[in-house]
Amino acid sequence: MMNNTLILDAIERYRNGEMSPQEITLFEELRKNNPEIDQLAAEHNFFLSELDKLSDLKAFRHNLNEVESKLANEGIISHKKESRKAKMIYLWNRYRRTIAVAASIAGIVSISTVTIVSTYSEKKKVDVITPLVDTKLNQFENKLKQIETKLNDASVAAKQPVKPKLEANFRATGFLMDGNGYIITNAHVITDARNIIVENKKGEQFFAKALYVDKVTDLAILKISDTSFRKVTNLPYTFPKSPTELGEHIFTLGYPREEIVYGEGYLSAKSGYSGDTTSYQISISVNPGNSGGPVINKNGEIIGVISSKETNADGVVFAIKSKNIYNAIKELKNDEPIKLPSVNSLKGLDRVTQIQKLEDFVYMVKGN
Repeated sequence: MMNNTLILDAIERYRNGEMSPQEITLFEELRKNNPEIDQLAAEHNFFLSELDKLSDLKAFRHNLNEVESKLANEGIISHKKESRKAKMIYLWNRYRRTIAVAASIAGIVSISTVTIVSTYSEKKKVDVITPLVDTKLNQFENKLKQIETKLNDASVAAKQPVKPKLEANFRATGFLMDGNGYIITNAHVITDARNIIVENKKGEQFFAKALYVDKVTDLAILKISDTSFRKVTNLPYTFPKSPTELGEHIFTLGYPREEIVYGEGYLSAKSGYSGDTTSYQISISVNPGNSGGPVINKNGEIIGVISSKETNADGVVFAIKSKNIYNAIKELKNDEPIKLPSVNSLKGLDRVTQIQKLEDFVYMVKGN
């Protein structure tokens, strides 16, 4: 990566119009794809702008002194103390608004620079990071619910179990980490949810409750509380503790739609946004609804949990590292006997077969 001196030099050349069209294109692309450089450019532009304002103030004061000397040489004013005072009062009354504005700018630079840069930094993170929860459910959802109601009525008539009825206002993804009904997803998915339902590929719905929510790591553990749920055996995947290598091919399954969707990509950085060491950066296509989905390597190991994407860059996605799941389980160990799967039956299988074995354990997470 370029050092700060070269970056600042490039920023000033760009600002002064000294770059060639090709350099401008490369520099703008660099800013677009690198949030740290984009932030540095914004901060440096702000700093240079404030220096320009201070320079204007200094020039104005210099012009005042020149005017004073000219008026004195022409005999219009005197250098005597009393006349000087009167002259300064006259000039102040005439130009006090301009001077006040300039002085105000100079006075607040040291304070405002720190405040604005800090605020900008926090706002920048909010602006460029988008949680992947679908809060605008499919426009056909009402029609689907009407059909579902009719099917439920038919089920009642046939004395079959009825799906729980819930007016959902968000949709995301989760997946089993323990066959006894423990599901991992993102904290931001269920933070304000009063009711949570999880739904599998077959359309079976179960009520769930949150056992663990950590907003720092953005992980949540749900427990299916529905008595109709039956224990699942032989989860086919495992959770590695060791880091994943750059360029490793990965794929995900999730619910950006009402049916499960497959996506594939690769690991593009070992840290997340702004150097966050709890996350990976991956290059993959995702949409609202993918939050909480598993990130799986070619050996069928779940290396992370999809959480968000960069707003202004295609394919820049962030996933919580799987080692954080182990930390979450440790915090719950005394209360919940969660046991992660220890045998991986996906290694060596072709991708289609891996997906067929995986998709039954990936759930849609909905609620209100």
